[in-house]
Amino acid sequence: MKGKNVQYATELLEAEKSRQGIIPLTEMDNSLTVEDAYQIQLETVKLKIAQGKVIVGKKIGLTSVAMQKMLNVDEPDYGHLFDDMQIENGAIVKVDSMISPKVEAEIGFVLKEDLVGPNITYIDVLMATKYVVPTLEIIDSRVKDWKIKLVDTVADNGSSAKVVVGSKTTTIDLVNLRTISMVLFKNGELQATGAGAAALGHPAYAIAWLANKLAEFGITLKKDELILPGALSAAISVSAGDTIEAKFGALGSVTVHFE
Repeated sequence: MKGKNVQYATELLEAEKSRQGIIPLTEMDNSLTVEDAYQIQLETVKLKIAQGKVIVGKKIGLTSVAMQKMLNVDEPDYGHLFDDMQIENGAIVKVDSMISPKVEAEIGFVLKEDLVGPNITYIDVLMATKYVVPTLEIIDSRVKDWKIKLVDTVADNGSSAKVVVGSKTTTIDLVNLRTISMVLFKNGELQATGAGAAALGHPAYAIAWLANKLAEFGITLKKDELILPGALSAAISVSAGDTIEAKFGALGSVTVHFE
C-alpha cells in the first residue's frame, strides 16, 4: 500500500501545483479507508518538508454540524499547516493561486507547551494555551468540484490552503470561548453567524480530540503551533474582488481580500 500512498500523495500535490482538480481518490480506489487517507496525508507532509516547508500548526475540520452535514460525515478530520500557508491580517490573496477556494471563520489557539495524547482533556488544552486569535481559514480541494468524501478530504490535508491570522491576541482567562460570537461578512453583507460552541461544543474539546487522534500516529501538538479547532459556520465561496471579514466580539476581527 505504501507505494500507492506515495502515488496518491504525489497526484494531490501535482493538482495543487497545477491548480487542476483530480477525480476523487475514492473513485480511483473504493477500498481506501480513513486510515489509508491519513497515511496518504502523511506522505504529502513528508514531500512538502522535503521541499523545505515547515509545519507551523494543525487544523481540525468538520467539527461543526453544518460542515458535517455539508459533506455527509459524522466525525472531524485534520490537516497540517505550513509556513507558506500563513498570511497576515488584511492580506491580498490571488484566487487563481487555488482551484476553488472557500472561507471559514475560526478561533485559532497558539500553544505555550506541547500537548501529547492520548487522554488529553479540554482542561489540559486550556492550560496549554498561550492565547487565542481570530482567524480565517481558506480551504481548497485538490479534488475536482469538491466531490469529496471523508477519505478524500483527509488524504488532501483536510482540504487546507491558507490561514489568515488576526492581529489581536487574547488570553483565555478574559473570554468565554463557548459563547463567543462570530459574524462573517462578504463585501459588507452578512453571510453567517456562529459561536464557539459550534466546534464540538467548545473549541478546546476539538483540540483535545485532535491531540488524542494524533497520538495514534505518534504526532504531538507542539509549543508555539497554531491550532485551528474548526469552523463556526458553513464555508462560503469566494471570487476575485471579494473582501471577507469575520468579527469575533471581544477577540477582535480578521480580514482578507481576494483578487
